[in-house]
Amino acid sequence: MKYVFLAILLIAFVPPLRRFIFQLLVGNQIAKQQKRYNDMMQKNMRKQGDVWVDPNPKNKPNSDRGQYVDFEEVKE
Repeated sequence: MKYVFLAILLIAFVPPLRRFIFQLLVGNQIAKQQKRYNDMMQKNMRKQGDVWVDPNPKNKPNSDRGQYVDFEEVKE
């Protein structure tokens, strides 16, 4: 009888307790990450019409592709 009562208590209270502990441990971290992300996005927001040039573009042209050669038509 004692084991049946203990099993019923575990089944009844462990999932809510587990969710509560998870919320305490992980929920605060998620909220902090969301706040940090929102702050970063607002900081990076620019007014409409502002012009901004990236000083270090990520798509740099490859300088090792060779030189440009003018087209010359060859007559046969």
